[in-house]
Amino acid sequence: MSTQPRLVATGEVSSHQSSTDCWLVIGDEIWDLTDFAPLHPGGPGIITKYAGRDATQPFSEIHDQSILRENLHPSKLIGHLDTSTVDSTWTKPPPEENPKPKTTGERPPLHTLINAHDFETVAAETATRKTWAFYSSAATDLVTREANKSTFSRIFFRPRIMQNVTNISTRSRLLGNEVSSPLMCSPAAMVKLIHKDGELAIARACAKKGIIQCISTNSSFPVPQVTATAPSHPFFFQLYVNRDRAKSEQILTMLHQNPNIKAIFVTVDAATAGKREADERVKADENLSVPLSTVSAKNDSRGGGYGRVMGTYIDPALCWDDISWLRSKTHLPLLLKGVMTAADAKRAMDYGLDGIMVSNHGGRNLDTSPPSILILLELHKNCPEIFDGGMEIYIDGGIRRGTDILKCICLGAKGVSIGRSFLYAAGYGQDGVESLIDKRTQQSTNLEKKVLHEELAVAMRLTGITDLTQASPALLNTADVDHLIPGAIDSHPWIRWRPGKVVRAKL
Repeated sequence: MSTQPRLVATGEVSSHQSSTDCWLVIGDEIWDLTDFAPLHPGGPGIITKYAGRDATQPFSEIHDQSILRENLHPSKLIGHLDTSTVDSTWTKPPPEENPKPKTTGERPPLHTLINAHDFETVAAETATRKTWAFYSSAATDLVTREANKSTFSRIFFRPRIMQNVTNISTRSRLLGNEVSSPLMCSPAAMVKLIHKDGELAIARACAKKGIIQCISTNSSFPVPQVTATAPSHPFFFQLYVNRDRAKSEQILTMLHQNPNIKAIFVTVDAATAGKREADERVKADENLSVPLSTVSAKNDSRGGGYGRVMGTYIDPALCWDDISWLRSKTHLPLLLKGVMTAADAKRAMDYGLDGIMVSNHGGRNLDTSPPSILILLELHKNCPEIFDGGMEIYIDGGIRRGTDILKCICLGAKGVSIGRSFLYAAGYGQDGVESLIDKRTQQSTNLEKKVLHEELAVAMRLTGITDLTQASPALLNTADVDHLIPGAIDSHPWIRWRPGKVVRAKL
């Protein structure tokens, strides 16, 4: 026979305030975390700091409350807080607590934002310094981050006129999944930094608008909780392979038990984190951790970059021989994320991968790596056979407009993925992400309040096509960048020198 959880007065909770007797209030529940504190991935300090106190606010900024019931024995739930005993002494912050950083401004009404750049501007003004530094930063001199965006402006359309474009369809199929458009939400870490609903808000919005979200290994929320927001909607998952391969195998097993997960993108361009100086300069919150990793944030002599300190578990030994291991652990479609050359794209095809994502990690790892759209052109020049149907080609990097999406589709991309803009839009929660995707309402006209879906539809009409199957390279003029595309698949086009080769001068 079940019994009601007992009510516990604040005075009794306060008496359990040491590392050897540690109770915390989270929500209205009281948990005994004495045994768990030494095992906490973020270290015991943050738990013992709130021993005998209410830890709801710092806990909820990083975790969802369900994680307690999923990971702790029911006997550790002491009871519920007797709110009638709460007084001014109880509500005082713990000694030496740093105040939460305030944002630099207030978000303007959502209806005033009409493009992806607007969401970025708002995020720059309203996110905390650390959140903005983490999301917006890129490697060293930001060359690749900026080139990702600017190179799209060097590719011009060749529109066809006087076509009947009354009815437009942006619908597509990604790895067999019907979607409203080829637009995807890239895997992005720790969305809860900008909104309490984090990845859950993105998931609800993507499901409502009919596009796919690719969930990050470093998601703020457990995968089952993200997919539960849309039980009949498809999701993809991005995998960082762990140095401890058993942990990656556990993740793959978990994914197989989730019918919503339809494909796995293995990140292959992150053998080490790039030097993201803006992120390093702002101190990290050392209480931060994510469900699928045992690593927590910290500050050291190099700085406090989340991308570096929270990526230490990623295996730099990952190599082509591991494809067979990955295949043995998953029956799902397997794709490589982070392909930057035709040589590696061809090799992925030879290894039987289901697809690749052309990506340079948003310019966040190797600065001066090539802009993604140029990589796509390199594939056409040096290994056109990969577009013949054996693999699906995806792309991310620098995409901010519907015209960018259409250019990628014209060059053979099946799916077009966007990361930072979704992070910035998530500052408004689900409504913000929905607005970024498609701001149409029942009261809207077709051309009112254009964001990504509408921008794509407008670009299609103005180039003279009504369906994405009609998009082709014939609609583009790439002459301004053609000279930047290498002509050799695995060597330099004209430098003859090779390492170890000795050239003796003739006398």
